[in-house]
Amino acid sequence: MTLARYFIIYKPFGVLSQFSGEGQTLASLFHFPKTVYPVGRLDKDSEGLLIITDDKQLNHQLLNPRFAHQRTYLAQVEGIPDQEALRQLEKGVEINVDGRTYRTKPAIAKIPQEIPELPERNPPIRYRKNVPDTWIALTLIEGKNRQVRKMTAAVGFPTLRLVRWSVEKLTIEGFQVGEVREMGKEEIYKALGLTGFRRS
Repeated sequence: MTLARYFIIYKPFGVLSQFSGEGQTLASLFHFPKTVYPVGRLDKDSEGLLIITDDKQLNHQLLNPRFAHQRTYLAQVEGIPDQEALRQLEKGVEINVDGRTYRTKPAIAKIPQEIPELPERNPPIRYRKNVPDTWIALTLIEGKNRQVRKMTAAVGFPTLRLVRWSVEKLTIEGFQVGEVREMGKEEIYKALGLTGFRRS
């Protein structure tokens, strides 16, 4: 029986969350086994944690909404959100999903006192001299298409840079952009808080 493989990567800006297609893909970062695939997606213009595996059980538990795994994003937004904007993000805002109005589930939104050290983005964001920017830490239990960007825009603070920092306790702390690390099943299941691990 072939054992499942588990990789986590810091997906760079501008890279597609797939192995084929036009433009730069995951295949340009590492020689992955042919059996693996990304668990979920990050938009081309988003960065950060992406899990790649051929473990169908892990894929099911992470993507099935009933398991409600926490995903934390660091969003650099235009402007300085006030407490009311953060409260709205936490309570839920209306966004467009597949042409329909959708109210987001309760979340955790805060302006952290310290931002984890992140590699510079290439290319860097375009700064506006007279408009300040702020980092928000936003923790969700769902993952609609471009959800974080739509949520911050809904409260009046467009996202300039978006990094998925963690899923549960699995983080990209200490990673460089484009870095790939392979993990063992026990290690990744524990970090993700998943059930079903069995020692072989």
